[in-house]
Amino acid sequence: ARYDYEYKRNGVANLFMIFEPLAGKRHVKVTERRTKKDWAVCMRQIVDEIYPDAKQLVLVMDNLNTHTKASLYEAFEPAEAKRIADKLEIHYTPKHGSWLNMAEIEISVLSRQCLAERMGNMKRLAREAVAWAEQRNAKEAKVNWRFTTIDARIKLKKLYPSIEL
Repeated sequence: ARYDYEYKRNGVANLFMIFEPLAGKRHVKVTERRTKKDWAVCMRQIVDEIYPDAKQLVLVMDNLNTHTKASLYEAFEPAEAKRIADKLEIHYTPKHGSWLNMAEIEISVLSRQCLAERMGNMKRLAREAVAWAEQRNAKEAKVNWRFTTIDARIKLKKLYPSIEL
């Protein structure tokens, strides 16, 4: 017998992955969209709730158009945006360099370990993603980073200046 199956899309969601590689800690935030405001709210959560005692936070992220301090000023009053922006030092991975972003590596692990099956709704997705993060945090699971400066100079030679003697 032949069975017919029609795929029904329940919707899409955005996952923000906050990953502290040396500590093996991660936080996952699920949002309906990936807007400048969503990113700004996530940054405020990092500053105020996740790392409230930090004077400066060094962030590495991809070059998405929403990932700018200007997004903070679109989402919040100027004083609030400046307060958050002053705590953030942002570094961007090269274009087409998501493989350099450890948060992307964690998202890949999350996809394989937690998101293999379809989630029926946003609440379940958030619940499953947070439970996954808590399990990984309890194990202090870290990324086994093998990419060295020497590797970078070879692979990313266009980004490194040449010195001729």
